[in-house]
Amino acid sequence: MTALTPDLTSPERREENKKDMKNATQPARVTFSISELADELDISTRAIRFYEEKGLILPERTQGNHRIYRKRDRARLKLIMRGKRLGYSLDEIAEMIGMAETNMDEVEQLKKSLAYGDNKLKEIDRHMEELQILKHDLLDVRKKILNRLAEIK
Repeated sequence: MTALTPDLTSPERREENKKDMKNATQPARVTFSISELADELDISTRAIRFYEEKGLILPERTQGNHRIYRKRDRARLKLIMRGKRLGYSLDEIAEMIGMAETNMDEVEQLKKSLAYGDNKLKEIDRHMEELQILKHDLLDVRKKILNRLAEIK
C-alpha cells in the first residue's frame, strides 16, 4: 500500500469499483491498446504517450511499431492518475512508483510514498491555516460593511 492508495470509501474509489465490477464480468485481459486504456481510464492517448516519454510506463512494441500495454502498464497508469488526483507532481509520482524500466524495492517505495504523503499533509495544513485567516479577515470586513450600512440607513 502506498500514499497513492485511496480511501476505499471515497467517491473516486467507488467509481473505480463500479468500473472494476463491470470489467469483472469480462474475461481477464493480458494486453491492451492505447485507445482501450485511454477509454478505460478516461485520459487521452496523448497523456499516455507523455507518461511513456517521461519513462513512467514502458509498453512493448509490435513489429508494426504499435504500442502493446500489459497489466503492469495499466496498474502504473492507475497509480499515476491517482497521484495526480492527490496533487503530486509527475516527478514525485515517479519517485514513489519508480521508473518503468526499474523494479523498485517495495520497502523503498513505501518509505518514499510515506515521506511524500507526510509532506502533502503538512502542505494541506498550511493551506487550511491560510484559509482560516482569510475567512476571519472576510468576516471582519463583512461585519464592518454591515455596520456601515446600518449607520447609513
